[in-house]
Amino acid sequence: MKEINVTVIGSGSTYCPELVDGFLKRQASLKLRRLVLMDIDERKRRIVGSLCERMIRAAGCDTEVVMTDDLDAALVGADFVVTQIRVGKLPARYLDESIPVKYGLIGQETTGIGGFFKALRTIPVIGHICERIEAICPDAWLINFTNPSGIVTDFILNHTKVKCLGLCNVPIDMLDDIRENVGQDAEITYWVTSVKKNGEEVLYKLFDEGYAPKVMANIVDDGFDVDCLRAVGGWPSSYLQYYYNREAKLRHLREDKKTRAEVCMEIEEQLLKMYKDEELCVKPALLDKRGGHKYSLAACSLIDSIANDRRDVHVVNILNRGTLPFMADDDVVEIAAVIGKDGAVPVPVEPHWNRHIMSLMTTVKAYEKYTVEAAITGDDLAAYNAMMVHPLIGDFANAKACYEEMKNAHREYLPQFLRVK
Repeated sequence: MKEINVTVIGSGSTYCPELVDGFLKRQASLKLRRLVLMDIDERKRRIVGSLCERMIRAAGCDTEVVMTDDLDAALVGADFVVTQIRVGKLPARYLDESIPVKYGLIGQETTGIGGFFKALRTIPVIGHICERIEAICPDAWLINFTNPSGIVTDFILNHTKVKCLGLCNVPIDMLDDIRENVGQDAEITYWVTSVKKNGEEVLYKLFDEGYAPKVMANIVDDGFDVDCLRAVGGWPSSYLQYYYNREAKLRHLREDKKTRAEVCMEIEEQLLKMYKDEELCVKPALLDKRGGHKYSLAACSLIDSIANDRRDVHVVNILNRGTLPFMADDDVVEIAAVIGKDGAVPVPVEPHWNRHIMSLMTTVKAYEKYTVEAAITGDDLAAYNAMMVHPLIGDFANAKACYEEMKNAHREYLPQFLRVK
């Protein structure tokens, strides 16, 4: 049994009990010697942390649990650091979702101009965390769940010395759902451009039968037109509904009585009220409505694989390094990789390149690179380039007007843009 020390930065997140639940389910192979729960929000740190500690004690574990708002103290002795922060909390997400609609743009926490501003706020904070990891626990692995995960991980792997794997729960949900419908022995090429059963390709048969993987709980399911799927040649993830169903998503944003941020605020307060119950010692079912389904499975499986050198396959955000010939070596891409004590080794991808996917990936990656540049430098021109490249933003007049309003609304969290140029 491998013993590890884990530090969770952003432990006030109501997802945290799911992470603890994941560790408890792996007690046979992974002993959590020390769990440090770090968050700057005292109220949430205390409420969520107390439930996590009760869960651990109810399971009969002797894990040392530490709660703190001191980043440096939290990092001492860490083998793994999990980042799940939200700079500006849910009120900032509300602005990301509500302001763009006025300009005919989609506001969402991961993509579009909303995700763009989340990245601008987040990267400087993640940069500080990485500086402290380098100084205090340089051998630790950083497991990044902070959204937008691909952009944040691109920053970490290209601008810091921290060992990092980026993670999202969308791939594990998609792959599990397909296997539940096709069979556990199905051979799936991620990004789901191939599904084979007993060696036979069944992807297009599944298209015609109307099957589609479940959409994340935090996204309204508008579905994908079968002709769209056949043209694309694969199943896009939930988030790509924003690309292929743009007008439907914008209509939801305009017509829904509440933004997703407001819904999340309500769910979060319900969860925190439940977490206060000193009799509660398990993860409540309501947590699944926050959109983080199988979050713990993804994170804890990944940590288990590194700690115990399991050499099994996970879908992670890592440096491309030649895996996909149409992407640059320093591009962070979400691909299947074999995970062991030394990190990730990409699974070779069959060279049947889909032009649509290649074009979309290179375009979005250009946006991500500009976003990282803007987040580091506070350069408006880099920001303009990011917005003009992004498939969901486009029109410069609307984008610039929205950008200026959002930059002012988030000014507290954008110090890089307030420097004298």
